[in-house]
Amino acid sequence: MGILLIVMILNVAFDVMMRYVFHNSSIGMQEMEWHLFAVIILYGTGYALRHNAHVRVDFVYDRLGERKRAWINIIGTILFILPLTALIIDGSYAYVMGAYTTHEISEDPGGLPYRWIIKAQIPAAFVFLVFAAINYILHHINVLRGLEPLPRAEEVME
Repeated sequence: MGILLIVMILNVAFDVMMRYVFHNSSIGMQEMEWHLFAVIILYGTGYALRHNAHVRVDFVYDRLGERKRAWINIIGTILFILPLTALIIDGSYAYVMGAYTTHEISEDPGGLPYRWIIKAQIPAAFVFLVFAAINYILHHINVLRGLEPLPRAEEVME
């Protein structure tokens, strides 16, 4: 994730320099900016879940005991994250295959070819999120069994 962020920063800096110093810009470089941003955001959801850095309603959650919080995390993941990821994976498959079979390219002259590659990141990122969710569930099962502690939000962010 960090490497993609650095590549995106360098890409944006290069594009800005070309646009304002040399009065020349590239549609391909501009498209690469949002492609990299999309990949960072898509995979960032699974990364945030894996590192317990996701958003929750802490004013209620923090007042509960460790076992109740573990149950909330397990049930919430099973009821919300896993069904949502299944819907997105299933729904995005035809979207990606349509781009692949038609050899979709950018509509802009000078844009990037192989549009299916960026579109394929949607189901791939949600498969990654499924694995992160399974890991999250297993971790909280171990919390219930007393094998692992449940990290507090302030511990994660330090």
